[in-house]
Formats: sequence, structure tokens, C-alpha cells
Amino acid sequence: MSTSISSASTASSAASPSTVISSQGVGSGLDIAAIVTSLTSAKAAPLTNAINRSNTALNAQVSAWGTLNSAVATFQATLTALQDPAQLAGRTATLGDSTIASATATSSAVTGQYSIAVQNLATAASLSSAPNSVGATAVVGTGTLQISVGGVLDSVAIDSTSNTLQGIAAAINSSAGNPGVTASILTTSDGARLVLTGTKTGQANGILVTQSGGDGGLSSLVYDPANNNTTLTQTQQALDANFTVNSYPAKSASNQVTSVISGVTLNLLKASAATTATPPVYTPTTLTVGNDTAGAQTSIGTFVSALNGLLSSIQSLASYDPTTQTAGPLLGNAAVQSLQNQLYKILGQVHAGITSGPNSLAAIGIGANPQGTYSSNSATLGNALTGNLDSVSKLLSGPNGIATQLNTFVTQYTQAGGLLDTISNGLKSSLTNNAKQLAALNARMAVYSATLTAEYNAMDTAVALLKQTQTYLTQQFNQNSSSSSTSSNSSLGSGTTNTGG
Repeated sequence: MSTSISSASTASSAASPSTVISSQGVGSGLDIAAIVTSLTSAKAAPLTNAINRSNTALNAQVSAWGTLNSAVATFQATLTALQDPAQLAGRTATLGDSTIASATATSSAVTGQYSIAVQNLATAASLSSAPNSVGATAVVGTGTLQISVGGVLDSVAIDSTSNTLQGIAAAINSSAGNPGVTASILTTSDGARLVLTGTKTGQANGILVTQSGGDGGLSSLVYDPANNNTTLTQTQQALDANFTVNSYPAKSASNQVTSVISGVTLNLLKASAATTATPPVYTPTTLTVGNDTAGAQTSIGTFVSALNGLLSSIQSLASYDPTTQTAGPLLGNAAVQSLQNQLYKILGQVHAGITSGPNSLAAIGIGANPQGTYSSNSATLGNALTGNLDSVSKLLSGPNGIATQLNTFVTQYTQAGGLLDTISNGLKSSLTNNAKQLAALNARMAVYSATLTAEYNAMDTAVALLKQTQTYLTQQFNQNSSSSSTSSNSSLGSGTTNTGG
């Protein structure tokens, strides 16, 4: 019997706790992992749900303010054209014969018609050398070329490394003091020529070329008519443009003329047709300067569309739909209500500084709808722009214009550090704080889960050991019962035999 007990004890001690823990639930029969997960989730649920609800609300706010911010930015962008009188009260400039000239006009131009005739265009001087049958590599000579354009002088040194036609052209073009001339090589059937062309038009920008020093070969590249020294040929003279405006003569060193008609830029393209009479009579064309009502109408129409987009966004985000019983994410927000109220206030004002002509948006056909948006009457707006463009410009533009006031007000919302920026940063900060809280909660729950797991594993180990003890005791009891029964039966058999003797 002692041998059996010893064997059972050895078996019991061999079953270490680590063997039991390696398979959770072996002792108790419980799903410890599932129990710990369930208890951990239940403990974390209240705060987790609260954080998730907060994140949902915050994200809805972020999305709503983002939508509003986009609508405000789109609206503000349309105010740029309305604030600037030069853009809103623009002028058009058109010519009857667009092959003679083109024109543009600023808002300072006076509307009216002008008669334009062009005698000749402004030209730049051009000089050419005699042809050289050897070609661009023909050696010319060494020395110094003095090139003057419009009184600006440059000295170009020519040595043995640059004494060909090609080398001289490169030296002129690369000179730091180039006064306004380009050099090129023109190669035709009779040879290569050095061509000098002025970069500026006008009579004062003629080209003068002299030479000195060296081997004297540069004397073939001289143009000095005042001293009767012209080995270069002038192929085009530097001339001013000559033209007439309303039959009055005018001239310009450039074909782009800005100083003749106030606020108008003329781009002369070619000479007008002329009669064969002496002097010739040049056929004029008509320049018409008018109001750019189409541009103004487009800018105002874009403004109204963006305004309605902004007002519709505000209504959608800050309203309550009784049919669906759904509230907008910005319902009751004081900042949004202030934005809407101030917009209506500025839009509805009457411009006190305008004594004649339209002095309100309603007067130019922009009126409020019952839905809270605005509509534009194109006929009324067109008439106002045609008959009173300056008044419309004053209504919208300038320091007291409606567009200027709107831009000043809206900038409080859109500027860096403004209201929209502050609100957005506040929402992002709240989301960040929620993320930190959730991370901290997860860390606490990880500790809690580990503690529960350890406790359940300890219980499971204890139960396993108890079961092993129970098994051992049961085995010992059964063995003892069996031994007692055998001994009793043996004694009973011996007694019967003795009796028979």
C-alpha cells in the first residue's frame, strides 16, 4: 500500500502548474479567454461608447464647418472683380479695320469714337555687310568695333579668335554692354553677310558703327554717314510711327502707343490704304471705346451664384427639417447666425453716397427671394450697366461699396487665425484629446485584462490540482476497498475448511 501511495504522489507532483496554465481552462473547464474579453469589454464600454459618440459629433462638426468654409471662400473670391472699379467698370476698344491696329482700354478711358489712320509703322534699323563668297568663316580682321544705338555706345574687341564673320557676330551678341543690337549671318547665293538689327524701333534708335586699331580689316564693317564712311549698307531705317487721330498728326517711337488717347493702348499693325495723290490720303478706320457691360454682367452673375451657394449652405447646415425631424449640425450656432444676419444687413443697404442712378442691389435687379436667396433680373441689370455703369461701379466698388464691405466682413471668418480657423483648430484639438483618452483607456484595459487572466489562470491551476488530488484519493479508496474485499474473502474460505476438520 505504501508503494502505491508513493507512486500517486510522484504522479501528482509531476503535474506542475505551468503545465496546467499552458492550456487555459483545463482545470476548470471554463473558456477563460472569452470570459476575460467579455469582462474587459463590459468595463471599457461606457467610456468607449462616450468617446465614439463624441468623435461622431465632432466629425460631423468638422465636415459642416468645412462645407461652410468652402462656400465662404468661393463667395469671397467673386468679390475681387466687384471691388476694383477698373475691373467692374471696364471699357472695350474695337476698330473697324482690325488689320490696321488693335486696341485695349482701361476704366479711365472716355467712351466715344476716334478716327485712326496709319501712315507708317515704327521700324528698327538694320545694316548689312557686303557678301563674302568664302562664307561665315571668312576672316575679316582684328581691332575694336564701336557700336552705338540711341546714343548708347559699346566697344567690342575682336582678336584672332573672333576675326571671322561668325566670330564677330558672336562677340557682338555676347558683349555685356550691348546697346540694343543683334548680329546674325545671312548666307545667300552670292555669299555670307553680317547683318546688324536694332532691338528698338524709333528714329532715335539708329545704329552707328565705327572701328579702330587692329589690322584694319574691320573697316569693311563701318556705318558712319555723318563722316561719309559707310561700308555697311542700311537695309532699313529707324523710323517713328506716323499716324493721325481725328485727323491730328501723331508719332510714336513704338508701335504700341499709350500716350495719345487717355486710357487707350493702340497696337499699330500696318499702314492704312493710301491714294496715289500727292501727298497721299490715308483711309481712316474707326476706333470705338465703349462700356464693358458684358464683363460686368458676368462678374455680377458669378457673385450672385456664389452668394446663393453660401446662403443655401448656411440654411442646410443650421436649419431643422420638421418633415424628417432632422437638425442641421450647426443648428443654433451663434457664429453662423451672426454670419447670415450680417450678410443680409450689408446686402440690403442703400448707398447714401449715390444721388443719381441705382443705389441698392434691388435697383440693379438683384432682389431677395422668400427662400432667403437672391435672384438677378438680367434685363434690369443690363439697363443699369448700359445707362449707369459708373453708378453701379460706385455701388459695388470702392471703400464704401457693397463688395468691399462684404469682403472686409467675411475676412474676419476666413483669415488665418480668424473665426473659421479658430473653430476648426478647436474641433481638431477635441478629436486629438479623444484619441489620447481612448489610448489611455486601452492601456488600462490591457492591464485589467492581464490581471483577470492571471487570476483566472490561478483559479484554473488550483482546480486542476484539486481534481488531481480527487483522482488520487478516489484511486486510493478504490484500491483499499478492493484489497479489503479480497482479504475478507480469503479469511472466510479458510474458516470453512477448519470447520470441516
